[in-house]
Amino acid sequence: MNIGLTGGIATGKSTVSRMLVQRGAALIDADVIAREIMEPGHPVLAAVAKRFGQTVLHPDGTLDRKKLGEIVFADPERRKALENLTHPAIRAEMKQRLDALEAAAPRRLVVADIPLLYESGLERLYERIMVVYVPRDLQLARLMERDGLSRNEAERRLNAQMDIELKKERADILIDNSRGLDETERQIDEFWRDQGML
Repeated sequence: MNIGLTGGIATGKSTVSRMLVQRGAALIDADVIAREIMEPGHPVLAAVAKRFGQTVLHPDGTLDRKKLGEIVFADPERRKALENLTHPAIRAEMKQRLDALEAAAPRRLVVADIPLLYESGLERLYERIMVVYVPRDLQLARLMERDGLSRNEAERRLNAQMDIELKKERADILIDNSRGLDETERQIDEFWRDQGML
């Protein structure tokens, strides 16, 4: 069985994916793959530097994520251009890993953690979609604290994603991560039990 795991920035997807892995799930993390394709020597990083200029690279050739973020979150067209360069490579790698994991252990739960799952139209690739939810005001506060962003910068990043309330409505499985870790653990245990895995 496989599920797509999504939510919004700073809703706690990593916390939930870690809880699922602790219970025996296999994880494919789109953010990890996104970092891998931005390593020096990867053709995607070369294409990004060509499109956005050498200023998005540190002197050692690694990606300056902060600089690239400033460029793409300030301009929807540039963000779309970045997605057009990165998303096909990320999707292809995720599919390859999903197929390999399902072939190796067909009864094991495979969790694909994809922040922009709905925005990218990927929900049809997974049996069910789990959304990690916190209300927008809490999401904004967590993002500002976590990344040291101003309110304006944090709002710009939230506005670049589908509203968390819309994701909540579309969820097959909803995990409310706004009431503390113990409550989140309880919900994950309930989900795990419902799958017949406990």
